[in-house]
Amino acid sequence: MLDEKIKIIILKCFSKSETKEEMEVLTRWLKDSENELIFNDFVKTNFLIDFEMVDFSTEDEKEKIFKRIKINKSIFYKKRLKSIYKYAAIFVGIIGLGYVYFIDDFNNSTNEQKIRINSEVEIQSGSDKAILTTESGTQVILEKGKKITLKGSSSDGEKLVYDTSAPSEKSEIKYNYLTIPRGGQFFVQLADGTKVWLNSDSKLKYPVKFKNNEIRQVELVYGEAYFEVSPSTKHNGTLFNVITKNQEVSVLGTEFNIKAYNDDMTIKTTLVEGKVVVKNEHFQNVLKPNQQAVVAYNSKAIQVYNVDVSQEVSWVNGLFVLNEMPLKEMMKILSRWYNVDVIYESEEKKDFIFTGVLERTKSINKILKLIEITNKGEINFEIKNNIITIK
Repeated sequence: MLDEKIKIIILKCFSKSETKEEMEVLTRWLKDSENELIFNDFVKTNFLIDFEMVDFSTEDEKEKIFKRIKINKSIFYKKRLKSIYKYAAIFVGIIGLGYVYFIDDFNNSTNEQKIRINSEVEIQSGSDKAILTTESGTQVILEKGKKITLKGSSSDGEKLVYDTSAPSEKSEIKYNYLTIPRGGQFFVQLADGTKVWLNSDSKLKYPVKFKNNEIRQVELVYGEAYFEVSPSTKHNGTLFNVITKNQEVSVLGTEFNIKAYNDDMTIKTTLVEGKVVVKNEHFQNVLKPNQQAVVAYNSKAIQVYNVDVSQEVSWVNGLFVLNEMPLKEMMKILSRWYNVDVIYESEEKKDFIFTGVLERTKSINKILKLIEITNKGEINFEIKNNIITIK
């Protein structure tokens, strides 16, 4: 039986957030041969999502997994350590379902028997990129390896940071827009210190500077964003509001995720920490941590559900966490991140259910191979000109 403390340390190793003391605890624990077997089984069952790692029986392979643990890191900045603790129990519960079958099946079958994906080219994962539209209408391309300095902000190509020490706006507020294309993601720190992670196919409107003693307000025009709001105590008690198409979220200082894509039928607001008020013209609800508000575009009601927040915010930490998700929903997520279109030859294929954990850094070819393996070839893929045909 794997001790919860050890389990959490292993999870933290995968997000590269473990401390030196925790690594020493894990090292001492692994000196026991029985614990070594438990560790191998846990990692093999829960984290084997790379086709090359299929055997932990040798010292070389064991060293590989340790190396993998040490160098693995999120696409974005690491979340706070307490977030790892908070998610660990939930994460272990959903991670890895289907991987035991995958390992056995992969080892006992040839690639040709189980993997029939036909592709002209390997389609790599998305990357850090965005288009910044300044208050004057000038558009600036932000991408990895490209450093820029603007008035009141700077970017190293992976993040955009506004000067938090600059005085608040006294005159008319000026707005910038940050647009994330399909196949992209980006991080921005606003002038009040609020941190925002933006997912693929998203657009955020926000002030270059906020007005002193007035509500700090931004607009998620469309897409998905994770907010870590600078506390109101640092801003004379002012609220922070996020506007979307048909709802408003008010916070004092907290962490939450909003998903409001144009091609979805709902807006989903998931609270990780703190408290938020979700409201529209007719209703309002107060969310507690691990709750999600769902507002349908064609409805006035606000539905509130208890959810596993780890699934909703896994994209921030470089993962797709899928728990009994229909293929049509999964492919919608993948199409945004890999900038591909999807065609179904059979409507019934859309309802195939998939559960698993996938790395956003993997090529879509590898992810589709995994899907083919786990459903014994009932679903096959063809990739041509960035179009995926599901057969």
